Amino acid sequence: MPVIPADNLTFLQALRAKSSPGSNSGVPKTKVVAVSYLNTKPLLYGLLRSDLTEELEMDLAIPSECARRLLTGEADLALVPVAIIPELPEAHVISDYCIGTDGAVATVCIYGDVPLQEMTSIYLDHHSRTSVMLTQLLLKEYWQHEVKLLPAEEGYIDRIGGTVGGLVIGDRTIGLDQRFKYVYDLGAAWKAHTGLPFVFAAWVATKQPGRAFAKRFNAALAEGMAHLPELQLLLPSPHPDFSLEEYFTQHIDYDFDAEKKLALARFLTFVRANKS
Repeated sequence: MPVIPADNLTFLQALRAKSSPGSNSGVPKTKVVAVSYLNTKPLLYGLLRSDLTEELEMDLAIPSECARRLLTGEADLALVPVAIIPELPEAHVISDYCIGTDGAVATVCIYGDVPLQEMTSIYLDHHSRTSVMLTQLLLKEYWQHEVKLLPAEEGYIDRIGGTVGGLVIGDRTIGLDQRFKYVYDLGAAWKAHTGLPFVFAAWVATKQPGRAFAKRFNAALAEGMAHLPELQLLLPSPHPDFSLEEYFTQHIDYDFDAEKKLALARFLTFVRANKS
């Protein structure tokens, strides 16, 4: 079993070592960018182990940057926040795997010092439009609470307090449940509201890939998922009180199954109806 890169920089260096820019036997490489969070490690590990990586030009970025590159054509294939799908002229979800949840997700939450119904404004994490749109949907349909939505910039977490809440996503959420009295998990709220799981990010291509490529790509991701038991034991925990085993097995659900496809359609209907 190859050495498991512990952090995003090491993962990126390892991926780039196998997927440097250029061509393979005269064939241009497929430009791929993926979300750089903890929950993508099993999928990235599968790609790292696969010969397919030699045909890819890989990079890692925050979700919003992944979406931007796919939208501008700087990437051919990306693990992106699903809210970007309606903005793409052509979008193909090519994988059997996604970043999803069936209930509490643990790393997409609204934090505050007061109950949500007492919040007058909420900072919206700029890292992912999917989480922003999900927050807006839940405020409108589930919590039925009007607040002022504030665009967040770096350092906004320190400004959460009083009647000001904040949406935080990804690895930055780890440990915040000990800092703030009130925590609202968006995965749990969506499940309570719809009875469905949720898809935060999916592998999306701007052109339909060949059947052979899609098959090999899925096989690489499946290989990474097969090593999840080892990964959750060998990856370092980002916080002393954060259980990787619990996170990977109870909060993140990677299968892009029929229920998640139904949930995605439900969510994208809202996104299309509320395009700014």
